[in-house]
Amino acid sequence: MIHANHSGFFESLFGLWLSFAFRRNFKASRIIGEFHDQNKPLLVLSNHISWWDGFWLLRLNQGLFKRKFHVMMLEEQLEKRKFLCKLGAFSIRRNHKSMFESLDYAGNLLQDPSNLLLIFPQGEISSQYDQPQVFQNGWTRILKGKEDKVQIVMVAHLLDYFSHSKPTLYQYLYSPDSEKQMIPQKLEEVYNDFFQRCLEKQKSIHK
Repeated sequence: MIHANHSGFFESLFGLWLSFAFRRNFKASRIIGEFHDQNKPLLVLSNHISWWDGFWLLRLNQGLFKRKFHVMMLEEQLEKRKFLCKLGAFSIRRNHKSMFESLDYAGNLLQDPSNLLLIFPQGEISSQYDQPQVFQNGWTRILKGKEDKVQIVMVAHLLDYFSHSKPTLYQYLYSPDSEKQMIPQKLEEVYNDFFQRCLEKQKSIHK
């Protein structure tokens, strides 16, 4: 397993690059939905539509969540981009005994309210129009015994160009707020209900 190895200096430099890269590649970004901070560790569940996703959420964290950022990545991908460890990336190797070490590591992160853990439950990149979102098995182990001690934030990324040469990024937010929605086995269903609402709302945006 490859552990996160945060570097404040590197994060500051990377933040400058990220701001430049965003202005170069996107017209704008819009956050749709509200975030009410409960002062708990944050578990962010997001769809995975491009290699930008982690960077979009890093940027969102810097501006809104303001936590110590962590993201789970497939080990074969992180091996090629180990600099991402300095931004909070750590690895998981699917169908390998070390997978449980990674899940326990992730679960421990959710004991500290200063931490944010980003998970892409689909486990792979897919179209933004794919539905329903199908979550990989096993990742809910990280929530065992912590359901009421963690704030879950669901994020849906959608892109639209309309009449512009660059796309606008829409970041939809939703926090489950009932015990029924927080049951780990129900999170896939709750996310898909949320995602369907996002797609419907996106149809009403014209600019």
